[in-house]
Amino acid sequence: MLDVRPCIPEETKVLLLVGGKSNERDISLKSGEGVAEGLRASGFPVTVVDTAAEGALGRIEGSDCDVIFICLHGKGGEDGTVQGFCELLEKPYVGPGVLASALAMDKERAKVIYGANGLSTPESIVLRRDEAHDFAAIIAAVGEKCVVKPTTEGSAIGVSIVHDPGELEDALQDAFAIDESVLVERYVEGTEVTVAVLGNGELFALPVIEIVPGNEFYDFEAKYAEGGSQHICPAHIPDETAEACKRTAILAHEALGCRGVSRSDLIIDASGTPWILETNTIPGMTSTSLLPDAARAVGIGFPELCRLMVELALEPR
Repeated sequence: MLDVRPCIPEETKVLLLVGGKSNERDISLKSGEGVAEGLRASGFPVTVVDTAAEGALGRIEGSDCDVIFICLHGKGGEDGTVQGFCELLEKPYVGPGVLASALAMDKERAKVIYGANGLSTPESIVLRRDEAHDFAAIIAAVGEKCVVKPTTEGSAIGVSIVHDPGELEDALQDAFAIDESVLVERYVEGTEVTVAVLGNGELFALPVIEIVPGNEFYDFEAKYAEGGSQHICPAHIPDETAEACKRTAILAHEALGCRGVSRSDLIIDASGTPWILETNTIPGMTSTSLLPDAARAVGIGFPELCRLMVELALEPR
């Protein structure tokens, strides 16, 4: 069990980065509102900067903060770019570093890492916008029912489930409107779950959350609309399956080189095998988000979670 007792001074100054210019800007702003409130409830002085605002980089560079809390989702925040800026400033920051962030954001490369480390991940094929696409070959590789995803987007933006070959072309067009590369993945029937991992050297997996989306899958609306999905924590799955999910999330965290926090999304098939889909390095921190739900299940309130994430950021790298 994680020790959530305060171990850093409350006068530790936090610079909170929110907003940005990605397709997930609105979610980032909501996450930032919650985190700012949680940090202040823990006694931290907090300065909030919207990275899309004029002069934002200068404000970050000129800040006398002790730690940077990154609440930016998607491109330009979760992909290693802001993490690299923090490294140049020699400022500690919440969440994984440059390489881990970039790898996790790129679903194609993350799946290579998963496979190389013995994790089950659905078969997939990657397509480029400027190449010709052989629909028959795609179906032969991943099956008629498959999932189409922009390779470097989050929050299920641009994701479609293809039920038969006739839907594939439209799904690809939707995804290519967002990203220049698209991942087409075998559809795995089963229970959607997610597992958050906290820690640096010693890792702790929070309870498995079962996700019951109101829509066909856990899409953007299901993630963020009030009542869009039901979170069951702990998940209604056998104990041995829950432990397998936790082991998978910890192995993914380690394989990608994450530190501080990550949250991996999985599907459990009929045999009880967890299939990893992706890993999030800056999990949402809104009122409907999964990481705070999992933390509450083990007695970690939202302010304590925010404090713990800061403390992990300040541990020596």
